[in-house]
Amino acid sequence: MSSAAYVFDAYGTLFDVHAAARRHASRVGPDYQRLSDLWRAKQLEYSWVRTLMGAYQDFWPLTEQALDYALARCPSVDKALRSDLLEAYWRLDCYPEVPAVLKELRQRGSKVAILSNGSPAMLEAAVANAALDMVIDDIFSVDAIRAYKTAPAVYDLVTTQYRLYPNAVSFQSSNRWDIAGAAKFGFRTVWVNRAQMPDEYFDFGPDLILPSLDSL
Repeated sequence: MSSAAYVFDAYGTLFDVHAAARRHASRVGPDYQRLSDLWRAKQLEYSWVRTLMGAYQDFWPLTEQALDYALARCPSVDKALRSDLLEAYWRLDCYPEVPAVLKELRQRGSKVAILSNGSPAMLEAAVANAALDMVIDDIFSVDAIRAYKTAPAVYDLVTTQYRLYPNAVSFQSSNRWDIAGAAKFGFRTVWVNRAQMPDEYFDFGPDLILPSLDSL
């Protein structure tokens, strides 16, 4: 069923969060995947904890702090790589199917947007690097309300701007917790389960589960 708007999470859904560490894998060494996993896990943890505390901080400092933690946990990795890893995060690869899928959705006449924890500068850089400027109508950042997903006010950014009921929006995310938050808000949800993870949050399930965005 077609939707008036297709809204996408950015990190892990459109952009590969592990691309930064992978780009420098030969220099990082055998612990590059562990480093990347810790980096991502702490980045998200810091966003949740700060929202619960009411102590918002821009997503970029959280990304830096998360990398510092990951580097401390992976002593085999040269700390001098910190600046190169952070620079690479501004130029994350998008998944191969993303440009064609977004283009097709726009050609159907639907709105296409990003709704992300990322700061406006981070998201604009990622979109420009992947040459997605012409296939995305709007970029919604949590920075506008100074709270991270899964706060309901985050998802309301879309419905308020587009003047749509939640069930007119199809929301796509690779993060199951994000899907739970969006489902609770009332969006139609598509879990892009790229990593083939087990399901959870069973009372807030997705309307559809896909291995990638190809079948959207």
